[in-house]
Amino acid sequence: MNMTNIPKVKLGIVAVSRDCFPESLSVDRRKALVKAYTDKYDADDIYECPICIVESEIHMVQALEDIKKAGCNALCVYLGNFGPEISETLLAKHFDGPKMFVAAAEETQNSLLDGRGDAYCGLLNASYNLRLRNTKAYIPEHPVGDAADLADELNAFIPIARALIGLSDLKIISFGPRPMNFLACNAPIKQLYNLGVEIEENSELDLFEAYNNHADDKRIPDVVADMEKELGAGNKKPEVLAKLAQYELTLLDWIEEHKGYRKYVTIAGKCWPAFQTQFGFVPCYVNSRLTGRGIPVSCEVDIYGALSEFVGTCVSDDVVTLLDINNSVPKDMYEESIKGKFDYQFSDTFMGFHCGNTCSSKMASCEMRNQKIMARTLPEEVTNGTLEGDIAPGDITFYRLQSTADGLLRAYVAEGEILPVATRSFGGIAVFAINEMGRFYRHVLIEKNYPHHGAVAFGHFGKSLFEVFKYAGVPVQDLDFNRPKGMMYDTENPWA
Repeated sequence: MNMTNIPKVKLGIVAVSRDCFPESLSVDRRKALVKAYTDKYDADDIYECPICIVESEIHMVQALEDIKKAGCNALCVYLGNFGPEISETLLAKHFDGPKMFVAAAEETQNSLLDGRGDAYCGLLNASYNLRLRNTKAYIPEHPVGDAADLADELNAFIPIARALIGLSDLKIISFGPRPMNFLACNAPIKQLYNLGVEIEENSELDLFEAYNNHADDKRIPDVVADMEKELGAGNKKPEVLAKLAQYELTLLDWIEEHKGYRKYVTIAGKCWPAFQTQFGFVPCYVNSRLTGRGIPVSCEVDIYGALSEFVGTCVSDDVVTLLDINNSVPKDMYEESIKGKFDYQFSDTFMGFHCGNTCSSKMASCEMRNQKIMARTLPEEVTNGTLEGDIAPGDITFYRLQSTADGLLRAYVAEGEILPVATRSFGGIAVFAINEMGRFYRHVLIEKNYPHHGAVAFGHFGKSLFEVFKYAGVPVQDLDFNRPKGMMYDTENPWA
């Protein structure tokens, strides 16, 4: 699926050299690195800076101007030898965008005289100088390697850079306050600004007025036709499609009119309690469709949920969703459908659910329905608009970036899977399994006061998300994951 709301990364590769080492080491090793990358990955991802070698501050300025002119929005500083710690870290300091540092390994035992570059040593000085300059840079777990090794590291940096670039040019548009009794979705905005994210907060009345102004919009029939095509046999509520199409156009037009100087937008929307009775439907299906285009729309005015979804969209270059960490798996379901078939304890399992906001492309099967919980107290016709069914099985990453009520930045990342187990329930829902989920639930989600909403990326992206959150400013002690058995949490009772 084409994601239209995330950046395209162009990574500029600049080789540096210390003047008392052979310049040819850096030149030849840079060429080898570029060849290794283009042999294996998309050549459009990278740009080889033709400035022969950065050895001085003047070279640094020349290289900086060149990669800017080439449209690079991310930087790789490549130590082909020991490297000039002043000019290489000045390059990082003055480059406006995410940057990484990597260093060349020695090639052969037969060339350890004039062919020895000592970049293994030079990277230590580079990291120290970066700290002196208060300059952030991504240094991978294995930052020293040959051309093939480092080509893989550059490629692993692409999704990290994509998310960081996206955050720097993101606006979150919200409508209305949180629903009553949803204090868990509290959203202090200070950390948004610290992350470089803009926010525009609007009233539900603003949205309702804009929706009414789209009555009889000439584009509605085309949107309805597209919805009918997407839903197919699942088009069980055809009477509501025109209203949903009107709402979709309202949101898309609002984005274009309000994105301002920002390139990317995500929405934190209101969906109850008055939304259904005033608009005459629930917006879940529209939310799913926009998310499918790379414009995540969170439920219940969950601003940090929308932010988390956007990060996952950038990292995965794919559709994400936002779900409640909702209910336990019944023991009889575990015994019948999971135990002995999958390598998970009962406490590793739970169900993730939302009313119907997950994109159809991530559903095992789906159809338009009405929101069952709301319909218990409201006329059914005003609760139509959910996309319901079991979410497709496969690998997932459950994660969230959050500002706490007292303004601290925290995040968690946990990899797992959706099991091919029928939920026998309603909404957009699935049976999830994450190793040691029971302990993670108690000592991270509860202990650190996370809300019930978690973002879901479809695949294993823990490594990239962890690095994005770390680079973005989440303190390492507040960046959590599901710890394996034998690795205790700080609050875990050793005798429990």
